[in-house]
Amino acid sequence: MSVGYERGLAEVADDVWAWVQPDGSWGWNNAGLVGGDGASLLVDTLFDLRLTQEMLDGMAGITSTRPIQTLVNTHANGDHCFGNQLVDAEIIATEACFEEFGMDSPEMLAQLTTADLGDPVVNQFVREAFGAFDFSGIVATPPTRTFVDQLELAVGGTRVDLIEVGPAHTNGDLIAYVPDAKTVFSGDILFIYGTPIVWAGPVDNWIRACERILALDVETIVPGHGPITDRESPKMVSDYLRFIQTEAAERQAAGMSATDAARDIELGEFGEWTDSERLAVNVHAVYRDNDPDYTAPPLAQLVVEMAHLIDRT
Repeated sequence: MSVGYERGLAEVADDVWAWVQPDGSWGWNNAGLVGGDGASLLVDTLFDLRLTQEMLDGMAGITSTRPIQTLVNTHANGDHCFGNQLVDAEIIATEACFEEFGMDSPEMLAQLTTADLGDPVVNQFVREAFGAFDFSGIVATPPTRTFVDQLELAVGGTRVDLIEVGPAHTNGDLIAYVPDAKTVFSGDILFIYGTPIVWAGPVDNWIRACERILALDVETIVPGHGPITDRESPKMVSDYLRFIQTEAAERQAAGMSATDAARDIELGEFGEWTDSERLAVNVHAVYRDNDPDYTAPPLAQLVVEMAHLIDRT
């Protein structure tokens, strides 16, 4: 696509904008704005208050005459909702997102970035992933309106379809589709040139979410992380997910632990994507999909496994 990958506001279609944050790694998400007659809709906020306020200031030339009346959260991860308190608007998300809301704790993240976790490899990983963000002052501000399956909105006369596609990345994922602009805000269903991470799954459902995007009349996609893209990209993500399914299932059938399987899998071309350490989480997700009795480790152990997967060389 012709839209460059530069930080800030980019118009991706008539009256549709993306707020983009390279390099798309941990916490550096994208957001979006849809303008209508006298009103606008914001898709997601950012990981801290400073970044969110900077985004809102950058959008002020639009929202001064078309104020934000609706905020949509694509899911409950903090990088997509920790700035909610700065937006005086109705907040819409899926019912499943509402139920997960608050599981990401800014206080916990703030402590993680400064605490000695007893392992220098893990300390370095956590600080590199989250040390750039300021988690102070954040007040959890949950959705005020929820839905199941699909919700059609009118934003100053502009139609926006909210489509539930979770559980996939999280339990509560949605995509926001602007039919007249042939544009989709995918949330974290799409990481472009970054490694997806399966917090919820099943992986098959995430693949179906990619197929749902491709079934729409869409030309432009604003991913949850990474550069603005087109309809070729959902296949890239589903190809990765299918690859992980196959590789992990072979090792699971051979009796290999998920931790050892993640260290054994050679990613090939997918190894060029950022944050390849997320493989550690994704293998556990596949094992869980294949075995209803399988229990993945708690988050703290997953962080350790990701940190040491980076350090394996």
